[in-house]
Amino acid sequence: MDVFAILNLNELALGLSNLPMFPYFDMAHYIISVMSLREQPGALAVSQLSPLACWFSSMLYCFGGAVLSALMMADAPVAPLSNTTNLLIASLMWYLVFYCPLDAVYSLASVWPVRLVLTGMKEVTRTWKVVGGVTQAGRKYKDGLFVMIAVGWAKGAGGGLISNFEQLVRGVWKPETNELLKMSYPTKVTLLGSVLFSLQQCRFLPMQTHHLIFIYTLFIVTNKMRMMMMGSSSYPFSSLESVLYKTLFVRPLTFSPLTDSTQGSDQTSKNSSISDQIRDQKSANTDQRNPEEAENAKKKD
Repeated sequence: MDVFAILNLNELALGLSNLPMFPYFDMAHYIISVMSLREQPGALAVSQLSPLACWFSSMLYCFGGAVLSALMMADAPVAPLSNTTNLLIASLMWYLVFYCPLDAVYSLASVWPVRLVLTGMKEVTRTWKVVGGVTQAGRKYKDGLFVMIAVGWAKGAGGGLISNFEQLVRGVWKPETNELLKMSYPTKVTLLGSVLFSLQQCRFLPMQTHHLIFIYTLFIVTNKMRMMMMGSSSYPFSSLESVLYKTLFVRPLTFSPLTDSTQGSDQTSKNSSISDQIRDQKSANTDQRNPEEAENAKKKD
């Protein structure tokens, strides 16, 4: 892009695209993921009742995207756990967040500046997960745009997409929290990134990969930090999303429900017959109450 050449950002974009995620960024991802689990209602009670269930839930938070994308690509769901080093580091972070003496690690990570930095590092890993999922699907299904979008989305936001299964591990069943029913910000921004990188991979978006990585990473990191600093849950595209939803998917209340015409005519005939029966019943009651008036009326006729 000419803009990157003018602003001398090519080297910065290349450096970011070659930035290794292991070990520091991965550790930040594990810490924030396990902290998110700990802050779920009832998670601390589960950690005391069943450490194994707590550990399994933590691994789903840490590796849920990799597990879900593996299932979608017809790979073994345990393949993401074959990296012993990452599994051990994630397990260590789980133990320190839940069981560290004096709760030192969780208390330190909860300090606002520290958590802000760790969250920013976690958002950086989101970009690499999306790019990895899109690239993996692109190798197997060349130019399969929708497959690439689905796999990239699953790998970047799989922890949220399988949250109902993770809740079952902790003995919780809340189907109303399904991410497809009400998507959270991480799920939405991951879907946006998956669409962009899939379009770029299929050459519909004329942009180099490292440039798109730089722009997307800068957007999600700065926006997440802004949301944390301002204590807001809104994001830049919320107003556009609301307008599109109301325009395309909300049915005006002035329209009547669609019904079958034959059913409508049958219902009308039933209503008319009921009205006739009620009218006849009223006439009969009137005749019974006033027999003399009825007799006089017959004589006059």
